[in-house]
Amino acid sequence: MTTGSLITDATRDSFARMAERVRQGKSGRWLVLTHDNPDPDALASALILTRVLRSAFQQKVTTAYGGIIGRAENREMVKSLNLRLSHVRNLSFKRYQHVALVDTQPRSGNNQLPARIVPDLVFDHHPVRAATEHSPFFDVRPKYGATATILAEYLLAAGTRWTHAIATALIYAIRSETNDFAREYTGPDKAIYDSFFPHADHRLLARIQSPRLSFSYFGNLHGALENLESVDTLILSHLGPVEQPDIVPEIADLLLRMEGKTWSLCTGRFGDRLYLSIRTTNPRADAGALMHRLLRRRGKGGGHGMLAGGWLDLGKVSDEGERQKIQRDLGLRLAKELKKNPEKLAKVELREPGSRP
Repeated sequence: MTTGSLITDATRDSFARMAERVRQGKSGRWLVLTHDNPDPDALASALILTRVLRSAFQQKVTTAYGGIIGRAENREMVKSLNLRLSHVRNLSFKRYQHVALVDTQPRSGNNQLPARIVPDLVFDHHPVRAATEHSPFFDVRPKYGATATILAEYLLAAGTRWTHAIATALIYAIRSETNDFAREYTGPDKAIYDSFFPHADHRLLARIQSPRLSFSYFGNLHGALENLESVDTLILSHLGPVEQPDIVPEIADLLLRMEGKTWSLCTGRFGDRLYLSIRTTNPRADAGALMHRLLRRRGKGGGHGMLAGGWLDLGKVSDEGERQKIQRDLGLRLAKELKKNPEKLAKVELREPGSRP
């Protein structure tokens, strides 16, 4: 398969429009910004777009993120691939004449872009938001499994040479975002993956996929297993304070692997925010819409058919018991949304090895 055949017609048209905007726009420095607590897809997307802006359009670019890079695999990805990233707390938005968002959208509640700033470019694979449509240019494709796939097509359309680091980041992004093609991907995701796979550094890829884990990780895992609750095919766990919010979706992913379960929920508190992650094995589900119903107007969230995430502000809730009640209520509401009897939601007792059922 030639690289030209990997570029969809939609990308050819969109790249031409983006190129015209970048070339005809006023001069000045660019800021490429990911969502908070960036995952592999956000990191790879930012890396690729930064490469395109610098190499194809000779632009000065800063790549930045908010929150923390907490998950061990993500930290290892940044370290092994030598990704040069800045934290927004060390930057001033006044220094940048142009902003691009990757794997996130304006006013989504999961990035540090001030509401007063309208981004020049937006790339994402989540459902398009109303605020995004006010941006001069946006390419949002909910059917794609990864935002990095979209930007890989732009990389090819620009005729920009890629590095082993880009190929490795792209492969890991697609693999993690689609759960090794077990959920929500399209033909372009697989085609881009197959094309770039031979160019990835597989030694580094193995290191990223199997990093050393901190003691706190096992503490969080122990807490999650101690607090398991279930009703029918729903499994959930509520964590207390966590050292980094990425542990919440990681636990949700793990819980979904339990035999007989098709839905999972994990919640955990980081700072004054309560983070939630929903996962399902049902390809016809709409976890993103379900997350919106759970949060209502009290928080921010979104997602795809089979996974979703969000957060609630607990800044005005100081009582520990009240915080725990909010977490429990979310679990009960999810059970009700899934037409499961919330009154039957009960603690799961894990048996000791060798014990009889």
